[in-house]
Amino acid sequence: MFESFALNEDRAGPALLESCEVIDAIRYKAGFLPEVELAYESAIKTLWVTIRPELKPVFTLQLLDSLVKIQAAISALWGAADQYHRAPVRFLAFRGTGPFFTLGGDLDFYLDCLAKNDRAALAEYARLSAEGAIWNSSGLNGLVVTLSTIHAKAIGGGIDAPRSCNVMIAEEQASFVYPEIKFNHFPITAVAILSRRMGARAAEKLLMSGEEMSAQAFMEAGGLEAVVPTGTGEAWIRKYCADSLPIHAAKTALFTAFNRRAGDLREELSHLGQIWADCMLRLSPSAISKLQRIAQTQDRMLARVYQRQTESA
Repeated sequence: MFESFALNEDRAGPALLESCEVIDAIRYKAGFLPEVELAYESAIKTLWVTIRPELKPVFTLQLLDSLVKIQAAISALWGAADQYHRAPVRFLAFRGTGPFFTLGGDLDFYLDCLAKNDRAALAEYARLSAEGAIWNSSGLNGLVVTLSTIHAKAIGGGIDAPRSCNVMIAEEQASFVYPEIKFNHFPITAVAILSRRMGARAAEKLLMSGEEMSAQAFMEAGGLEAVVPTGTGEAWIRKYCADSLPIHAAKTALFTAFNRRAGDLREELSHLGQIWADCMLRLSPSAISKLQRIAQTQDRMLARVYQRQTESA
């Protein structure tokens, strides 16, 4: 039933029904999708993916797995060359919610892996991080334009998933920081993803400094396509998609060409994943203790933020 949707895309019908059919088709193909919400706008052929980590605003293994399953499902359903004109998804857009866009990688997961000396689990986390970035960067192998909007503070490796998209914007109150160097490790995909956008020297400076940057400063360094007023990130993406629909084929072709020119991202991320896992397993007891304190600080900070939200509601 769901596989046949691509053949019926041109029939008349209410937008809500079309939305349900697209989302149901993806969910049927992808399977269980925790920590995300899907919404579809037929007028601009855009699938919205809202990231909603359940305990902390971090990129958990479950969230990474859900994102990759969504990307793979869209490609499997409508990625064949003869399906292009019938494909209901032309744009894949990512957004967040809450007081933070992301606090970065899942420190609790890392600490559990280190306690068990579980390199395989760390390697799987790195693999999923890389796979999601590859799908985004390639526009699902030239099928869609991938976009992301950042509405709040973005920390560490959690920046890389949205930055791997073809287009990334931020609202003016957002900020960006990679603090990993201060804790003797580094974000898995950042070197490859940032270097492609900012150039190697600017990426190195950002990752080595651990300093926070405003959205405007991050854009000036090459990290963003636009900075927009508070509350307008999603509207900017909607307009971009509407304006790009008539030239979608050309845009996807150009993004594909530039992505290829930048080199073999899969090979580079595979290498980065290996050295990241090795780096994590080499952390000293004092460095691990520091990570534990950071995780506990995150818990206390989130408790205070959510308590203030509850009191003001």
